[in-house]
Amino acid sequence: MRGVSDVRESLDAAATPSLVVAIDGPSGSGKSSVSRAVAARLGLAYLDTGAMYRALTWWCIDQGIDLGDEAAVTAAAERLPLRMGTDPGDPRVFVGDTDVTAAIRETRISSVVSAVARHLPTRAVLIGIQRDLIARGSRPGIIAEGRDITTVVAPDADLRLLLTASEHARLMRRAREQHGDAGETALAATRDEVVRRDRDDSMTTSFLVPTDGVQLLDTSELDFESTVAVVVDAIEAVRRAASAL
Repeated sequence: MRGVSDVRESLDAAATPSLVVAIDGPSGSGKSSVSRAVAARLGLAYLDTGAMYRALTWWCIDQGIDLGDEAAVTAAAERLPLRMGTDPGDPRVFVGDTDVTAAIRETRISSVVSAVARHLPTRAVLIGIQRDLIARGSRPGIIAEGRDITTVVAPDADLRLLLTASEHARLMRRAREQHGDAGETALAATRDEVVRRDRDDSMTTSFLVPTDGVQLLDTSELDFESTVAVVVDAIEAVRRAASAL
């Protein structure tokens, strides 16, 4: 069985992206949906790095691996037969021949993915793959989003953005996404995933406060289309600046 090299074959090895956009943010900030929409609008590739941690979590559970065993999880990451789609219109994720695109969004994965993501050696394996995918992304560029893209994975990206929002706004969005409404019951069911995951993940990576050179975009008072428009404008500004050189 082939391992992590599979994911490196999912992009055109001859292509080099002319533009790299890195977007980070906490749960419910809109980074995934906004990144996909912007990538589709501008004809860019799209990389959901969080889906890679979810796919590894799914794989470990499927293989009966203890998520708390750092060495075992890291070994699983090294042999993970992962294929990542980068079409923003249909970013499918495969582990071997199994399409796990929907499965990795289930609560049983969301509730434990932080246990995998906190292992630093495991992160090192996946970060290496992410950097390779970004470096070999398709023209005219790629948008990569996650937790540590602006700071660790692609600190030299042409544009680095941190999308954030108030806790209430993030809970409302995630509740509507997962439960179809934002009533008290839905908010309560969503709170653990959003708040706990952010707390757990913030122990291993910084995605709550922008570092030097990272632009902060608070989406609390912005609707989806307005947020997309702001990000598109920021990318176009980078393009104009590059063409003027």
